[in-house]
Amino acid sequence: MIELTKGGAYLVNGCEIVADDAGAAAYIKNKTGKEISREEAKKGTMAYGILKAHNTSDNMDKLKIRFDKLTSHDITFVGIIQTARASGLERFPMPYVLTNCHNSLCAVGGTINEDDHMFGLTCAKKYGGVYVPPHQAVIHQFAREMLAGGGKMILGSDSHTRYGALGTMAMGEGGPELVKQLLNQTYDINMPEVVAVYLTGEPVKGVGPQDVALAIIGAVFANGYVKNKVMEFVGPGVASLSADFRIGIDVMTTETTCLSSIWKTDDTIKEFYEIHNRPEDYAQLSPADTAYYDGVIRVDLSAVRPMIAMPFHPSNTYTIEELNANLDDILDDVEKRAAVSLDGAVDFTLRDKVRNGKFYVDQGIIAGCAGGGFENICAAADILKGNYIGSDGFTLSVYPASMPVYMELIKNGCAAAILETGAVMKTAFCGPCFGAGDTPANNAFSIRHSTRNFPNREGSKLQSGQIASVALMDARSIAATAANRGVLTPATEFDGEIGRYQYHFDTKIYENRVFDSKGAADQSVEIQFGPNIKDWPTMCALPENLVLQVVSEIHDPVTTTDELIPSGETSSYRSNPLGLAEFTLSRKDPAYVGRAKEIQKAQTAVMEDRCPVEEKPELKPVMDLVKESFPGVGRGNIGFGSTIFAVKPGDGSAREQAASCQKVLGGWANIANEYATKRYRSNLINWGMLPFLIREGELPFKNLDYLFIPDIKKAVEEKADAIQAYVVGKDAMKGFELSLGELTDEERKIILEGCLINYNRI
Repeated sequence: MIELTKGGAYLVNGCEIVADDAGAAAYIKNKTGKEISREEAKKGTMAYGILKAHNTSDNMDKLKIRFDKLTSHDITFVGIIQTARASGLERFPMPYVLTNCHNSLCAVGGTINEDDHMFGLTCAKKYGGVYVPPHQAVIHQFAREMLAGGGKMILGSDSHTRYGALGTMAMGEGGPELVKQLLNQTYDINMPEVVAVYLTGEPVKGVGPQDVALAIIGAVFANGYVKNKVMEFVGPGVASLSADFRIGIDVMTTETTCLSSIWKTDDTIKEFYEIHNRPEDYAQLSPADTAYYDGVIRVDLSAVRPMIAMPFHPSNTYTIEELNANLDDILDDVEKRAAVSLDGAVDFTLRDKVRNGKFYVDQGIIAGCAGGGFENICAAADILKGNYIGSDGFTLSVYPASMPVYMELIKNGCAAAILETGAVMKTAFCGPCFGAGDTPANNAFSIRHSTRNFPNREGSKLQSGQIASVALMDARSIAATAANRGVLTPATEFDGEIGRYQYHFDTKIYENRVFDSKGAADQSVEIQFGPNIKDWPTMCALPENLVLQVVSEIHDPVTTTDELIPSGETSSYRSNPLGLAEFTLSRKDPAYVGRAKEIQKAQTAVMEDRCPVEEKPELKPVMDLVKESFPGVGRGNIGFGSTIFAVKPGDGSAREQAASCQKVLGGWANIANEYATKRYRSNLINWGMLPFLIREGELPFKNLDYLFIPDIKKAVEEKADAIQAYVVGKDAMKGFELSLGELTDEERKIILEGCLINYNRI
């Protein structure tokens, strides 16, 4: 089904993979009549061509990218615009679309969600942007319908910003990277490696895009095969897939930890643009006659079977047939994984879902940028026709990804077919993807065609003794399960017809409801603020020396951004930096906030020119030991704050708040063996936090220890490879070594100034 090459390979004439071995050059010359070096062949990828066209530097190894368009949703755009305003924003220099698909339900915190929406609308008018009201479209569906273009690049503040199937290289990053674009700065990265995803065959009936996506994620996540690389989809199998099918695979590439994605385009994608009344935005993309890839993922589409990603990660994958045949062994493995993810906070088991040898689920959801597409819902309707979900505990909800999709489902009868079964159709909303919609009962098991199944993504609260769990599946198998009254069923067992429905895009919905400034800023517009919309607190520059207290120690193999700052109802407070910070690590380490605030008192004293030891007396023995070895350290050249240790933090969402919440609580650093994603590390840097690395297996400190890092400012300025640090014990200081990894000159300046806002105020 999935094969990974151990080394690089060439793609010749778009259809043949040639291993990078001693005979490759001669073979390629025989096939093409041309000699080509590996370095020249690297320029033959689609990714290289798009990156070159958007690179503003004269160095293709060190890219400085300017994007064509930006997009954000209502969990992120307030913080982004507030940061940009504090940095001198006057107008949006490129199309910037503000969608409202996350905080759509105004159910938490009174008026604060709708206050954010009105902030967005007035900012779109003042600075020249586009505003998509709540329930009209989820962020990525609107981008597919209205923003994507062949050979273009889009930057979004949501991690699932992926439009590669439409010929657009798109990247999901934390908000500060969008701020840089709004301030006419650049997105700086090394030229990424490119991995070919070579598709052959065609899917069998009942297999959908989520099945293919989960099969790929399961094969590449744990080994980091595509981490921070571009996935380039090629091969004869591409032609067998509809546009919606390609989109459904593409959006899930985020869960592989790749940087971005791009697909070869053809008449199928050309038709997509024609249907959406934008034929001029189509561009035919394909690799050169000879293109070199740093790895190849071979996918035989005909061998893929309905998949399920069990709790609590999209990479914990099995075929549904495999799960049903090995329930005891697999559920035992899920329980063991859960014990790590949940830190033993609650008892977790799925064994009670097994009755008479069959696995029963409690809820089905088809939603959002992954599941809410036209073809997914039409296929689900065909499988559900003539069936009823029953009047017991099982429920099914379907969220079309946009109002134009919803309207077409009404016109072609698929919406009626779904409603007749007892299922519920809802508006375009991302809530089920991050725990703010269709929250199931305690101990319930939900199957969802959405993007993630991290702990608490379904809305449970460990601190309140609540736990439910999510498995990811394709809409087709969710429908087959619903038709079987909740018995887990792969869609390949459905023996009826799954039709092909023609999609017609109705432009009137957006024309009549979406505000589009057409790029014209109106400075006379007053921004509408709500009482929960707060400015960023003052942040100081990096001091010469640092005393850090370790206030959380996390040894999970991977720590998600959901665990750093929970999703769900907390999203309502994301326009209030200090209010949101109260939730930091609340479901992973509830003591974190209090500990961070305690050591922050010392830094507050420094900023107010008071004695930090008087504010926090327990620092006296720490400072006494520091001064024995470093007598020059003291008032005027030292700062205090917190740090956390995590093995591999930052998997998942692009939300900058995973870093900024630590910062506003006095965080100066993270210490990790590695960072799960580039975007989380970038978030740390843009908020002035040191992304320290420590060698795996070497951990000389423990939680609540004090660390002293002398001359840290000098180390950053002088690009030191190794940074000397000390654990401050009761009677002595024990030295150990940290590093910062590669930093650009701009990133160093941002850290030195204390955050991106300070950097831009210079």
